Amino acid sequence: MFTDKVKILIKAGDGGNGAVAFHREKYIASGGPDGGDGGKGGDIVFEVDDNLSTLNDFKYKRKYKAQKGADGQGGHKNGRKGENLVIRVPLGTVIRETSTGTVMSDMSTHEPFIAAKGGRGGWGNSHFATATRQAPRFAKSGAPGEEWEVELELKLLADVGLLGFPNVGKSSFISVVSEAKPIIADYHFTTITPVLGVVDMGGGTSFVIADIPGLIEGASEGIGLGHEFLRHVDRCRLLLHIVDVSGSEGRDPIEDFEKINLELERFNPSLAKRPQIVAGNKIDLADDEQLARFRKYIEEKGYMYFEMCAPIYEGTKEVINAVAAELSKLPPIERYEAQEIPLEAIAEKAGNKFTVTVEDGIYFVEADWLWKVLCKCDLDDYESLQYFQRVLQSSGVIDKLREMGICEGDTVSIYDFEFDFVE
Repeated sequence: MFTDKVKILIKAGDGGNGAVAFHREKYIASGGPDGGDGGKGGDIVFEVDDNLSTLNDFKYKRKYKAQKGADGQGGHKNGRKGENLVIRVPLGTVIRETSTGTVMSDMSTHEPFIAAKGGRGGWGNSHFATATRQAPRFAKSGAPGEEWEVELELKLLADVGLLGFPNVGKSSFISVVSEAKPIIADYHFTTITPVLGVVDMGGGTSFVIADIPGLIEGASEGIGLGHEFLRHVDRCRLLLHIVDVSGSEGRDPIEDFEKINLELERFNPSLAKRPQIVAGNKIDLADDEQLARFRKYIEEKGYMYFEMCAPIYEGTKEVINAVAAELSKLPPIERYEAQEIPLEAIAEKAGNKFTVTVEDGIYFVEADWLWKVLCKCDLDDYESLQYFQRVLQSSGVIDKLREMGICEGDTVSIYDFEFDFVE
């Protein structure tokens, strides 16, 4: 079964906890705090694997968790960093955060993508030693790793999408113009998964063509197999529409042509405006009147039109030459731009829940969502800092601090960010 859309849960490793320890050595009194920091948690990293062509592996495993950072130890020994977890996906996989629909990455290149960052290790008690607090008996817990529910959607990277009703000759065409070897038989829905073929034009020029299976009337509404694969047409720069011009299936070729284009428009209006070349196939079964009628109709619509008989290579060279010439005028395959996940959505999704604890006059604020917000803020930038303060205010953190008796000048610690409270 071809799987091209799944939802999975990814969780980066939590940071290790800082250690509470004191130096102990003969003849050295009051050695002082020497607790080490916790190690950083492992990241969740997506990488493209050219050997994969579907998302089938994700049907059986839906949760992915990276390794936790090790806790710190005495003697200023920091914890070991957690190992990254690498998740391999096919080329063309789009990663979205499910609650907002934000595109996190389009895996259309071989550049790795860090989807969830591991939590930073907590500070050991040696960080909290001051002139007035010489023996701090507390340390920081490690920050939680980022956690997201993401949707993986495979959108094939093909220059040309083959369109047409079942049994019009798409598989025959792709088999004779490329090295692809699809199943070819005289019955409907022979092809049940998208088939990619590379067409070599010589001189170092080539393009990728995709046979999009199962398109019938009503495909955009879930009828037949086509609705499963229409998403793979999204990236195609050019559409090659193959029609059984002989009507050998008992259908009218003009109606076939219009019905498929209507399904494209219903699925995505921009697809109906995509450049399209029409190829009338099975000319060996058509009479002169049928050929003339269809040619006249298509050319009056303004489409480039060719006639062919794919199994015996008749007319196929002229078709691919026209396709190559048209592709040379078109922009590259569409890539989706990555977007920032709205910070407000992160807090709202978690219900603005947080905890505040007090240790030796320091107010520690913790919340998984707050760590995510903090990671995405540049606290050296004034506007970003102002935004972070507004998040603290709107989420109720500031009100909670006041309720617990915080005074101006007291220290607030949010993971590895500390500031003095100001009214």
